[in-house]
Amino acid sequence: MPCKHIVVIEDDTDLRETMKDLLEMEGFRVFTASNGREGLRQIEQNGQPCLILLDLMMPVMNGWEFLETLRRKHTAPLAQTPVAVVSAAADIADVERDYGCSVLKKPVSLESLFALAHAHCDLC
Repeated sequence: MPCKHIVVIEDDTDLRETMKDLLEMEGFRVFTASNGREGLRQIEQNGQPCLILLDLMMPVMNGWEFLETLRRKHTAPLAQTPVAVVSAAADIADVERDYGCSVLKKPVSLESLFALAHAHCDLC
């Protein structure tokens, strides 16, 4: 697994590119996707990341469908890749309980984003 390799899956272009730029300035390699299907393609092309930052509400393949595909159809270790859901959705308790994801509420603080990224990627 390449160290400091993060995938950001977010349909909001400004937020996706901002997270990418900030994480890259912090020293991470970042690949982006605008929906879950593109995210799966990025992972297939670039290898298993140390962290996936995932929006829930997206077109084509939403975050719930992405999680289901990742967890049910892929084998370990990919299926066990840490996922942090980045969402403004009010009801996100299910994602923590059912999928074991971390949650970052929008708007995301830089401290929280960097702390999560370092926690998952510095040890790889």
